[in-house]
Amino acid sequence: MLSKAQIEQLREKAYEYFTKANIVLTKEEKENIEVADFGLGDIENSGLELLTYVNTDRYCAKEMVLFPHQTCPEHRHPSINGNPGKQETFRCRYGKVFLYVEGKKTTDPSCRPPKDSEQYFSVWHQIELNPGEQYTIDSNILHWFQSGKEGAVVSEFSSHSDDESDIFTDPRIKRIPEVIN
Repeated sequence: MLSKAQIEQLREKAYEYFTKANIVLTKEEKENIEVADFGLGDIENSGLELLTYVNTDRYCAKEMVLFPHQTCPEHRHPSINGNPGKQETFRCRYGKVFLYVEGKKTTDPSCRPPKDSEQYFSVWHQIELNPGEQYTIDSNILHWFQSGKEGAVVSEFSSHSDDESDIFTDPRIKRIPEVIN
């Protein structure tokens, strides 16, 4: 769990990354940056900061910040009520992000899972995204991602997003943040 003060500090830090990526946010957007620690209590290694611009029943647009070597844990977006799971395109805006998806295992991957979480990472086909590069992930595909040494800002364009329905490989994960005073 994170305190309100920790969340505010992390929002400020994320805002600095948006500025580095030349992404201009309104005051309201800055206040709405979500901090996702996944309930693991290790935000510097497992987590991300995100801002959702729009999320309708047809499409979604988000910005995500990953601090240096921060990891979004392995997960997939399943079908929900007969509708296909979320399909998403990641476009790197700043830094470098390493995306791991199902497929042929990369022999010498650039990233390692956070300490004590290694058992919850099973896909190792590496996609490296630098500024201006993008990759689309089909629905229900296991994936995880981690930023490089300078952190990363990634735009996500997708079909409807229902984060509460994401299925994480790590059973300890709580997608919706718990906040303490």
